[in-house]
Amino acid sequence: MPSAKQTRPLRLGTRSSPLAMAQAQEAKARLISACGLSDADVEIFAVKASGDKVLDRPLAEIGGKALWTKELDAALLEGEIDFAVHSAKDVETIRPDAIVIGAVLPREDVRDVLVGAPSIAALAPGAIVGTSAPRRAAQLLNARPDCKVVPIRGNVATRLSKLAAGEADATFLAAAGLKRLRVMDTGQPLDAREWLPAPGQGAIAIECRADDERTCALLCAIDDRPSREALLAERALLAALGGNCHSSIGVLTQRSAEGLHIRAAIFSPDGTERVDAEAQMAANDHDAPRRLAEDLLSRASRAITAHFSGPEAGAGAREK
Repeated sequence: MPSAKQTRPLRLGTRSSPLAMAQAQEAKARLISACGLSDADVEIFAVKASGDKVLDRPLAEIGGKALWTKELDAALLEGEIDFAVHSAKDVETIRPDAIVIGAVLPREDVRDVLVGAPSIAALAPGAIVGTSAPRRAAQLLNARPDCKVVPIRGNVATRLSKLAAGEADATFLAAAGLKRLRVMDTGQPLDAREWLPAPGQGAIAIECRADDERTCALLCAIDDRPSREALLAERALLAALGGNCHSSIGVLTQRSAEGLHIRAAIFSPDGTERVDAEAQMAANDHDAPRRLAEDLLSRASRAITAHFSGPEAGAGAREK
């Protein structure tokens, strides 16, 4: 491990939202503990991301996941910060070659939490459910086509206040975020085997410059191998599907005797169509997520594949 002595503090970049700051503090604490650093050796550099500034429209309409990362990417590439902390589910699948994931912290609870009802089945007939996530909307409408989806965005407090104001009867939040904010008494966690999470949900990814050997070496000390393997498999599946901010994808990855067991589903935006698949794979089998993606797309109709760009999305899709 490189020497803990610094000529200046390490600069840790993060969004300025309460959850992002909590994740940054967790990353800082783990780095200090693992590398023998002091509190003064790691400095948090917070920015307000574009995605935090525009809250009246879905991300897909205003630039997608890049709205969470572009300010921190620029600061990282310009040397203003040494590494950046992200919610892994908010990081684009295709990243600049100059940026690498230096560490993945131990993954938190991957489940979604339903706020406003004890279960999906218990939602009132015709309930108005607030979400701007295509996966959540499609999965809800697949299970409860009588419900109405309305867009709702913002941090945890903002969404809960909108729910309290009557803008929706129910909404979804990530269990991992609620735990990190210490408000886990909010809502009902949904069984991840029945309600599939987003790719990367619950994982914190720490990125640094690929050519920054010293920072890469420091981050290795806090990298959680099982969490990294699961995250990279999910990101490989997402890349092979050609998913984007308009795509509805649910994924659950669990450890198995073979390495990883992945369950995945892709949906049409209105939830009327759903294709499921699962696979056992070795953690280092980089082709397995591609094969799983090809299986999903080959059995999907145009209503689904129109929102994906994977190799099977055009030629292999069945008509319906």
